[in-house]
Formats: sequence, C-alpha cells, structure tokens
Amino acid sequence: MAAVPFREALAERVLLFDGAMGTEIYARGVFINRCYDELNLSQPDIVNDIHAAYVKAGADVITTNTFGANRYRLGAYGLEGRLKEINATGVRLAKAMARDRALVAASIGPTGAVLAPVGKVSPGDAYTAFREQAEVVVEAGADLVVLETFTHLNELWQAVRAVRSVSRDIPIVAAMTFPFVGPGQAQIEGGSPEAAAQAVRGWPIDVFGTNCCNGPRGVQHVLERLLASTDMKLIAMPNAGLPQVIEGRTLYLAAPEYMAEHARRFVQLGAAIVGGCCGTTPTMIKQIRAFIRSVQQERRTIEVRPATEPFDEDTGRKAIPGEAPSLVHERTEFARRLYSGRFCVSVELDPPRGVDAVKAVEGAAMLKDAGIDVVNIADGPRAVARMGPAALAQLVRAHSGMESVVHYCCRDRNLLGMQMDLLGNNALGLRNILAVTGDPPKMGTYPDATAVFDIDSIGLISFIQMLNRGLDFSGQPVGGRTDLFVGAGCNPGHIDLDLETERFGRKVEAGAEFFFSQPLFDPQVLLTFLDRTDRFKKVPFLVGIMPLVSLRNAEFLHNEVPGMQVPQAILDRLRRAPDRDAQREVGIEVAREALASVMDHPRIAGAYIYPPFGSYKAVLRVVEVLKERKGPTRFGPQGYAGDDPSPAHV
Repeated sequence: MAAVPFREALAERVLLFDGAMGTEIYARGVFINRCYDELNLSQPDIVNDIHAAYVKAGADVITTNTFGANRYRLGAYGLEGRLKEINATGVRLAKAMARDRALVAASIGPTGAVLAPVGKVSPGDAYTAFREQAEVVVEAGADLVVLETFTHLNELWQAVRAVRSVSRDIPIVAAMTFPFVGPGQAQIEGGSPEAAAQAVRGWPIDVFGTNCCNGPRGVQHVLERLLASTDMKLIAMPNAGLPQVIEGRTLYLAAPEYMAEHARRFVQLGAAIVGGCCGTTPTMIKQIRAFIRSVQQERRTIEVRPATEPFDEDTGRKAIPGEAPSLVHERTEFARRLYSGRFCVSVELDPPRGVDAVKAVEGAAMLKDAGIDVVNIADGPRAVARMGPAALAQLVRAHSGMESVVHYCCRDRNLLGMQMDLLGNNALGLRNILAVTGDPPKMGTYPDATAVFDIDSIGLISFIQMLNRGLDFSGQPVGGRTDLFVGAGCNPGHIDLDLETERFGRKVEAGAEFFFSQPLFDPQVLLTFLDRTDRFKKVPFLVGIMPLVSLRNAEFLHNEVPGMQVPQAILDRLRRAPDRDAQREVGIEVAREALASVMDHPRIAGAYIYPPFGSYKAVLRVVEVLKERKGPTRFGPQGYAGDDPSPAHV
C-alpha cells in the first residue's frame, strides 16, 4: 500500500483508516494521568503493538501517536522541550510497522487551549504551535497529515495554514467533531456541518469530514448533511458509541458488527474514507474491512468489458467480436415464461448446512405440484457455509423436474473459478443465474475466510454476457457460446436511492435480463423505485415478498437491516396480536396485502417469495391472492394443482 501515494489510492477506492490510539493505550494498563504521546519514547513497544494490530486488521492508513504532541498539551506535562523527539519518533514507529502495507498519517489535534478573543491563545500563537509540529512530522516522512477532532473552524484553519506553510504537496485530511445531542437538535459548540462545508470549500485540503461525535449514528447524521452541502471527498470516523464507566474503567461497548454495519452505510452514502475514533479496536477495524469490501467500487479490481468493445487498445491484438447470443426467451423455460408476459412466482429454497437435502428437495417438489414456476437457491447467504446451490439444483431437478435459479456470488471465487463454474452450469443445464456480489465472510461461519471480490455483480453480469457470445474474460473464444439467463438483485429501500438507481441502470447496461428485489413491506417504497427506474421497464421485475413471523422479527428487520422499512402501522398490527401464532397470521396477511397491492402494476412481472423460516406452506397461502390478479397468472403447465393451496390442501 505504501508504494501507492495517498491521492492515487484515494482515487481508486474507499480507504480505511485505523481506530483509536488513546483508548488502546488505556486498555493496555496505562493510566490516563500519563502523557500518551510521550510513550513514543518511554514505552514504544506499546505503540508498536497497536500499530501492528491495525495493519494486521487491514487498515490502509495508520495514524501516529502524536495527536496531542503540540507545545500546549505537552507543556502541561513539562515535556514541551521534547516536542521534536516525540513527534519524529511517533512517525518513525508508525512507518516501521506500516512497512509496505499501509500509509502513515501524522495525527495533529487541537492545541487544547481556547483561542482569543475568548481565550488567551492568539490565532498566531496557534499557527506557530501547529507549524512546529508539522515541520517535524513532514521531515520525518509522514505520507499525509490528518487534522482531527477540531471543534472550531478558526483553529482548524490555523492548522491547515501551518501544514501548507511547511509543505505545498503533502496531502491533508481535516476532520471536525460536531457534538450533537441528537439528530435535528442544536449543536453544543462550533459551526454546523453545512457552514463548515461551505467554509472549507476553497481550503488547500484533500478531504474534509467528521470524526468522534456521539457514535456511529451521530457521524452518519453529520455525514448526510455534509454530503448535501459539498462535493468534496469526505471522511467519517465515529467513536465506538458513548463511553461508559464500569468499575472505574472507561469502556466503549459498541459491538464490532455495529461499527462495521455503519461503516458500510457510510460507504453507501458516499464517504471516501472510513475508520474509527475513541474506543474503536483492531477487531472492529477488521470487521469494517470485511464489510466495506462488499460494497466499495475498487477501480483497482479487474474490470470486465462488454463483449462488444475492442480488446486491442493496449495489447495490439485483433478484436474478436464473438458470436451473436441466443434469443433471451429461448434459453430456459423460466426465461420463456417471463418474456411471454406471464406472471411468474419464484420461491427461495434454503440449502442445507449439512449433507441431508431431503427437506429442500421435498419442499421443491411440493412447490412444483402447487404450480410455482421456479425455485431460487442462494449461494452462501450471509456468508454461512451451506450446500452449494448448483448441487442442490441438480438434486431438485432429478427428484421433481423443478427448474431453479442458481445464485452466484463474487465473494468466494476468482475469475478463473467463475469461468469454470459458469461453463459447468451451462453444460449441466443450470442456466438461470442470479449474479450477486455476496456478503463479507466476517458475517458468517468462517469470519477469517478470504474474500475474493475480483469483480462485483455488475462485472459478473458483463462476464456472463461475454460467455453468451462465446468469449472468455480475455476476449478469446471458449469453443462455443453459453446460453445463460442472467438476473440481478436490487433493493428499492436502499439508504441511498440515487446510488441504487444508478447501479440498477449499470446492471441493465451490463446485461441483466431480470431482477429480483429485496423484500418490500411498504408498497410506496416500491412504487417510488419503479418510477425512478421506469426507463428500464422492458426488463422483467419480480417483487420480493417476505411474510413476517413475529413482532420481534419485524423490529429487527426495521431497525437493524439496511433498506428494510416496516411501516409503523404493520408494527402496530403485530403488537396487537395476542401471541406468536397470531403474529404469524398477521405476517401472512400483510404479505398477501403487499402482493395484492402491486401485482397488477405493469412493471411487476412476478413475485419472489421468501419462505418464513423455511415454511413453504406459508408461501402457498401468500400466493393464493394471485387468483384475483387481472392479468394472466400461471403456476406451471396445468395452472394450480388444486383449488385450495392451503396448509390443509398440501
């Protein structure tokens, strides 16, 4: 990483900074009455250990233990005379641990004094203090400077001026803390995010943003306001929630998964850099690394070009246009049904975690007898190791003849493995493919497993369409074309609707031929998304429907799963249900109502049903409402297997 300059790396992908230094030192038994910056000299092993832990966790940038190493803060300990030694050693220690795996950011914090006219320290004195520190860290070889946890623009400006007076070229990342009591409430001190964004617009800095605040939710609130106010690259580094004093020790109790999920949201919103502040541990940074890798668009990763583009720009090789692909509706029975205008129903089939696939195979047979068009089989959802979807699809077809949509994710295979798998699927007749990026391994059963992500779902779609033209990734013939029918997922309730709409369009351009959506509980959310993507109305869209099983299940989805919005009216209905069985009935009623409210929309080509905890009988109760659909409805060659697809019937 150190071989790639900061600005070049920032242009390529989202960068991950490290976490806390002070609270990590405290966790190693150093009392808070010590000068933590001076530990660079007296206890360098502690500092080295922390840096090494962050590098091992996957941080792209580690920050020096020099946050408070200015004349005012050091003066409180009688250490102002060792300012140069402390700062230079801080950079040296970080560089020794970073080696060629991370960049080193010299940390410079506020003076700790109140500037005039309120305080006694003049802006000029603050400038001098910052310049003293900047001269040392720049000369020591820091890759960039991070000015962090500033609460006042006038002091931050003096720090920026000071660094620029020392070096015109070194990158500067500037982060303020905006101590909100809560979203929509007044700030305690300093300017608003909007005012700050406007003020720094012309400053000679590379990145602006926020750190610390009152935890991930507070930082997200500030980030959203900054994004609406500026087009600068932004950094978001929250502390790990609010500190708690337990038995005399100050602790931060936020879970690594909580920090990582918010970091992923920051990236989805548009942050260029994420990381952590007080209380953030190497474990959290490792978790964040895994989470953001599944959503960041890394320009350094392999780019799959459409098969229609020439491949001789750099190599001088003759471009090979490939064969004309087969007609979409001729590739599979599922494709024929969708593109004939028939309303199709797909049901997710849970692959087993072990070797016994009897329940899934028998469930598929029951669904086929009831007239369901196709089952779809996930590929290690939530990074949990299960039976491979291609193997289960083979068993299902052999037992019942049911057609499958095989999910294929980018997490676990490199391009070589992908090409081999896809050619094999085509040969076996498993030609309905849903291209997904995949959840990061940290979420699942093997958190230390390596995530590949050579490409994301958009690249995979493009790659599959190349195979459909008889070309491999390099543009060379593979000896015949595949006939894969490729679809993609989408999330109409995404936290960043502009991003999701843009990615929807890119998936269509890459060659997506149908879409399955995430579960929807609020029809208006779906209608808004359909309006935003109306120019792609020729691509079949299957709406996701998930029966809720309990109030607790609904609250978890609403509060903890990004993009899942359960309306308050539905939560209230579940809350009024007297017991869990009654709540399940409400969940089925809500799913039926959601499907009924959109099934006649001209953009809806079918439904993608998520069985609640593997209950395929509940699915049949939900789709029963399709009998009332105005357009053509079809559940297999003979229509419904019976007049009453209810639990009693099956």
